[in-house]
Amino acid sequence: MTGTGNAQHAAVQYGDHETGTRGIHDYEKSSEGDRSLTNEATLPPDVPPNGGYGWVCVVCCALINAHTWGLNSSYGVFLAYYLANDTFPGSTRLDYAFVGGLSISMALLVSPIATSTTRLFGTRTTLLLGVFLETLSLIGASFATEIWHLFLSQGVCFGWGMGFLFVGSVGITPQWFTTKRSLANGFSTAGSGLGGLIYSLATNAMIQSIGLGWAFRILGIVAFVVNFTCSLLLRDRNKAVGASQLAFDYRLFRRVEYILLLSWGFLSMLGYIVLIFSLANFARSVGLTAQQGSVVSALFNLGQAFGRPPIGYFSDSMGRINMAMTMTFLSGLFILVIWIFATSYGVLIFYSLLGGTVAGTFWCTVAPVSAEVVGIKHLPSGLSILWLVLVLPATFSEPIALEIVSFNGGDYLGAQLFTGFMYMGAAFSLLLLRAWKIDELERDERKSENRCSPNLDSDADLKRSTLASLRILVFSLRKV
Repeated sequence: MTGTGNAQHAAVQYGDHETGTRGIHDYEKSSEGDRSLTNEATLPPDVPPNGGYGWVCVVCCALINAHTWGLNSSYGVFLAYYLANDTFPGSTRLDYAFVGGLSISMALLVSPIATSTTRLFGTRTTLLLGVFLETLSLIGASFATEIWHLFLSQGVCFGWGMGFLFVGSVGITPQWFTTKRSLANGFSTAGSGLGGLIYSLATNAMIQSIGLGWAFRILGIVAFVVNFTCSLLLRDRNKAVGASQLAFDYRLFRRVEYILLLSWGFLSMLGYIVLIFSLANFARSVGLTAQQGSVVSALFNLGQAFGRPPIGYFSDSMGRINMAMTMTFLSGLFILVIWIFATSYGVLIFYSLLGGTVAGTFWCTVAPVSAEVVGIKHLPSGLSILWLVLVLPATFSEPIALEIVSFNGGDYLGAQLFTGFMYMGAAFSLLLLRAWKIDELERDERKSENRCSPNLDSDADLKRSTLASLRILVFSLRKV
């Protein structure tokens, strides 16, 4: 997923609408002649090292992603075990589903607090607070005897720890790079997929060999060692970059294009959460073993690790909205034409690898697409509001899916259709958003032409714009 993040840092990362390789501070740069006139009155712009210690930060951020979002992806294995063994007597499918949803929704909900902590106390304090909370959650879950213990530990507390760790680290990589920023960010976000791959397999193996309690304890110890070490090694460049946190701007809700952006995120999250948490249990429902289910979940995460970097990288050349729309559509298509018919181990493995490459499209394109919609000035506010909107689908997506499964007597077809249609709805939201963006660009071009040729008929031009909106919705090949 490369999931939520520090909105202010996202503004730094995606400052340039055309190349995606320049940050906010780059807009302070001018031509050599201009600098010569203002050199005495202004400070020289910051120039990222574009490597060096930045690569250490890339590795650390990738490891943190692996031990937050990646580790959380293994909840699908935990869920399959809970449902198969009635681990907490009296608990329902809905109860177990809420645990996984809570971990992600709490990470999203705590992001504004984590951002404030970073501003007030520094990045390292925020990271270490996340390390403490995540370790506490896993050790606490190992002693859980009732379902509400699991809600507080594996759900709420883990989500808080994940939120503080991710928000504290997500903006560091782009601060160290310019021309290599997309490549570095791709390696960093791939950590979540690789972590999901490793821990989906390791979690099942540990549960089967040493039991649930010790599996939690070992995960807690490993996560503590890795996250603590990375927290000490990471160095931000906030002062050099001049990053600042802006307040929420609720006037964005008045903009139709922003509502379409929220719709894309909302519907994508409804589908994505079902995929990452349900595949292992689905494998068991079609007669596969727990070990095979963990492999399916692991390969889905491997697909994400391979898919996210290229999606982010090619978004700059193909157009960010174009890429996000196409990959989101493919996510829904693969569910409807492959997952629904994947009743054998081989086909399910094929779907996991292929579907995983595009399932996390939202997480690796949300910041640049948001920049296209709201602009750099409003990007921090736009993303901060978006994270809060995603709390609802993150919390209720898996419970909805499992309720559909229960209603159909254990059959997953209804849940699969629900998931596929959510992705299709998300893609349609981007189709409408794409039409808006192209129309905006064409309006700007016509305004420029009108300034050059004031005799143009503006009323006729407006009519052409209205009629053109139907054409550009489907047929325009423009890069946006």
